[in-house]
Amino acid sequence: MTKTMSISAPQLSRRAFVVGSAAVAGGGLALGFNLPFGMDEAAAQAAGAEVNAWVVIKPDDTCVIRIARTEMGQGTRTGLAMLVAEELECSWKKIAAEQVTAHTNLARKRVWGEMGTGGSRGIRTSHDYVRRGGAAARMMLMQAAADQWKVPVGELTVSEGIITHASSKRTISYGKVAAAAAKLTAPDPKSITLKDAKDWKIAGKPTKRIDTADKLNGSKVFGVDLKLPNMLCAAIKECPVFGGKLKSFDEAAIAKMPGFRKVVKVSDNTVAVVADKWWNAKTALEALPIVWDEGENAKQSSATIAARLKEGLTATQTNGARQNGDAMKAIAEATRKVEAVYSTPFLAHATMEPMNCTVKLTADKAEVWLPTQNAEGALAALAEATGMPLEKCEVYMTDPGGGFGRRGRQDVVYQAAAIAKQFPGTAVKMIWSREEDQAHCFYRPISMFKGTAGLDADGNLVGMHMRVSGQSINAFLAPSAIVDGKDMRQLQGYYEQPGDAQMGYTVPNLLIDYVMRNTHVPVGTWRGVNTNQNGVYLECFMDEVAKAAGKDPLAFRRALMSKHPKHLAVLNAAAEKGDWGKPLPAGVHRGIAQFMGYGSYSAATAEVSVSAKGEVKVHRMVLALNCGHALNPDQIAAQVEGSVAYGLTATLYGESTVDKGRIQELNFDSYEILRLAEMPKVETVIVSTGDFWGGVGEPTICVVAPAMMNAIYAATGKPVRNLPIKNEKLV
Repeated sequence: MTKTMSISAPQLSRRAFVVGSAAVAGGGLALGFNLPFGMDEAAAQAAGAEVNAWVVIKPDDTCVIRIARTEMGQGTRTGLAMLVAEELECSWKKIAAEQVTAHTNLARKRVWGEMGTGGSRGIRTSHDYVRRGGAAARMMLMQAAADQWKVPVGELTVSEGIITHASSKRTISYGKVAAAAAKLTAPDPKSITLKDAKDWKIAGKPTKRIDTADKLNGSKVFGVDLKLPNMLCAAIKECPVFGGKLKSFDEAAIAKMPGFRKVVKVSDNTVAVVADKWWNAKTALEALPIVWDEGENAKQSSATIAARLKEGLTATQTNGARQNGDAMKAIAEATRKVEAVYSTPFLAHATMEPMNCTVKLTADKAEVWLPTQNAEGALAALAEATGMPLEKCEVYMTDPGGGFGRRGRQDVVYQAAAIAKQFPGTAVKMIWSREEDQAHCFYRPISMFKGTAGLDADGNLVGMHMRVSGQSINAFLAPSAIVDGKDMRQLQGYYEQPGDAQMGYTVPNLLIDYVMRNTHVPVGTWRGVNTNQNGVYLECFMDEVAKAAGKDPLAFRRALMSKHPKHLAVLNAAAEKGDWGKPLPAGVHRGIAQFMGYGSYSAATAEVSVSAKGEVKVHRMVLALNCGHALNPDQIAAQVEGSVAYGLTATLYGESTVDKGRIQELNFDSYEILRLAEMPKVETVIVSTGDFWGGVGEPTICVVAPAMMNAIYAATGKPVRNLPIKNEKLV
């Protein structure tokens, strides 16, 4: 491949490797060695020796660590390299990274495991087998040195990639024994004892990222930057109404426009124009006369969708529930009842880099270059779209300019492949315009919530009923996940069982249910998925209940959390660092929230002022996170800060509204994002218990909005129940 990425991956044939041992159960790790097919020994020596699938060591002692997950700004590449390097005992100063391709992973029997990156699982679900890969390589390198010196391997030590035999005072570097190590039989991964976290030298320490330089100097090649010889470009347009169809287009009307090559009917609802340059393709597409059959969905609007959701709040049939005790009876008999209805809108992912995909098809090969969160999914889509066998397909991953869940979908692969079929042997780069990107996202689901709580005479919470009425992601993306008509995914963060997204309160009588009310708008995973809406609903309603009880919001929460020590610990940490209860400048008020998602515990305090005109300013946010093992504290802080920017954007401005069946906010003039001047001071408190592996990229977003909204409630005495805040009259 030519300049597609700053890091590249070798292409290996099925004959090019020998698998050294069985896969780790559930992890997909197999250790082996290879000499790339057709490469002579001298060339292979210069390229470095593959000790196992995870580690290639060059003669100059550079340790190349192979990474299968997508790096999209969250620091996964650096984190995984740290884990391998920790067990490898190499010098961090001599680390390089190499991106694994989907074809290579398939050809090597998925030696690197699954390649999907989402759900904050890039590290939390692969930490074990990548560490075993590093440890196995270390053991093989030390055994090679022991064989060369003819001493027991137990007499050797290693540090910073230098192996030492103390009694003879001999030393040797990894680069000198790598070739010999590559010929050894790999140890059984299950037999390896990994280092205790207390002995870590690299992991757990603040570490600079390894993928920053090319972003700063401008040499990074993103998907939209890709240039290949004789490449053509395509602009694309889908029917603006979801579910509509393409009736006709007049190619002759644009045939003489600059650079024009062809109009391609991509599917029943999509058309593309191909030209020599993308701007020429876009300009011609805008001039192309197109007739759409918009269908019945053109009658849909935000108002009709809201009415459907509102109906779900009182429906008798539900699509999933959690029940403890008799909430309805407890509420009916309570001294005081509190009730509130909340709503959150559709949200687009709005990645800075719009969707794009480049495909080249020849008689015996299909290749795709794209920013993706699921390279294996892209490989499967390419094979299906082209009819080419998987072993003749390849995916070259470019680092995404933002992902947030959107790039886990493969729609662009199917589109670009359909266009490239019309130009065999020529690479075609398809780029969506910003307007197309906003108009055809897989949006965060819209939903409404009704909360009802009962308090006794002493202000204690005796019963609570929470209902979510909204669109199901699984109904659109994974229908098989809906069992007996129930979709528990929509109650993410309200689960009783610990582990991933447990509710952090114990309520004597509790009923939580979900009513599915799907729309014609396609939905998908949006950074944080359902924890974001559910966090707003629970934590803002909890503040309303606390006020009705006449109690401090922090104290009210603490009383319900005795059986949830990890939830309570982050809440206390955020409160302490956030100076809860201490005086604030005139006009500034605090809000607090806690929630759990992606295996991690989060809490936040926000300091907010509301002007006489109703203008909101967030001055400071303190966020506490317990993700178990804190692999890279610097990167955790960066992710927390990013989640504040992302979360505040959604809270203040974010909404994708529907009129005549189509999305209205098609660019950043109407789909606003947070300005730099609006970014508050952000402080991160890492509450590391070191007894589990939780996510980092998504968990803290869910507490940003409710902490801020609760601060506004404290400032105005009026709860904010509908987002975005820009539509609310606060004073």
